[in-house]
Formats: sequence, C-alpha cells, structure tokens
Amino acid sequence: MVYEVAVIGAGPAGGSAALFTAKAGKKTVILDSNQGVTKRAWLENHYGVAEISGPDLVETGIAQAKKFGAELIETKVTAINKTTEGFKIVTEQGEVEAKNIIIATGFLTDLAAAAGLQTKEGTEPRVKTIFAVDAAGKTNVEGIWAAGTCAGVSVHTIITSGDGAKVAINLISELNGERYVDHDVLK
Repeated sequence: MVYEVAVIGAGPAGGSAALFTAKAGKKTVILDSNQGVTKRAWLENHYGVAEISGPDLVETGIAQAKKFGAELIETKVTAINKTTEGFKIVTEQGEVEAKNIIIATGFLTDLAAAAGLQTKEGTEPRVKTIFAVDAAGKTNVEGIWAAGTCAGVSVHTIITSGDGAKVAINLISELNGERYVDHDVLK
C-alpha cells in the first residue's frame, strides 16, 4: 500500500500534521516509536486546555487523526530511501511506501544521514541538531518536510502543534495546487 503522506513521529507536531492531512483526505500513516518527550510532560500552558498530561495530549491527538482515517503503526523508522514514486520507509516491522513524508521526531535527527537531509545546529536548549528547512517546512530532499522541534521551533507543545499544522497545510496546498483552508462551523 502506498500512502500519500507518512508522518514520522506522533507527538504534538506529528499528530497535528497527521490530523490535517487525514482530514484533507490524504491517505496518511503515522509511524511512531513511542520515544517522545511529551509523554513525560505535565502541561498547564497549552492554550484551550486547563491542564493535561503529556500522554493524554498525545493520545487525544492520535485519536483525532485516526477519526479522519490516519493509520498508526507503532514502530521505529530505521531508514528512508528515495524511489521513483516517493519513498520507501524502512521500519523495525517492515517497509512502508509513501509519496511524501513529514518528519516530526522531536529531539531525534538520526534519520538525517540515512535520508540525505541537511542539518544545522539547534537553537533550543538541549537540542543540538535540527533539520534545515525553509519557511514552509521543506527540507533539501524533495517530498520530505519537517515540523516541530526537529525543524527548529520551540519545544513547547502549543508551538510544535501549530508548526505541525502549518507544515501539513503547506504540503496539502502543494498537493492540491491551491491554498488549503480547513475551517469547520458550529453545528
């Protein structure tokens, strides 16, 4: 099966990206190794939420993405290989094919060398390396985007969530050939 979008990482950035791509009707898979730092967090600074544990925030985000058809595979990605039609993503449980990738791996940038992604020095405390991305979230490899902490934004969940949404909207817009907007109205 070939997915239109593979999101690597299911934390706030990845979950938010997958929510938008799935809701836009793009066949989406989330690949997550369950190593995210959000799963150890307690949050009282995430707008619109009085307080929530990191595990609950992540679980809710994944459930939202699944509601719109995203699939979750709990596995570690070990390599990304370019193909003529997109990418072959090698995981501990086998291979997944996707036309586009959004990497949202937080502090982890070890996929960079395997995928030919350019990196640069991080600016956040304890974030040594990030993927080099443009303002839209594109990396130097056509079809691979990055969002969240691994793309150089603040580690705060509200910011990484927003960045995941931004990158997904930019990818969806590119795929659709026109600016994508997702606004629901009160029922």
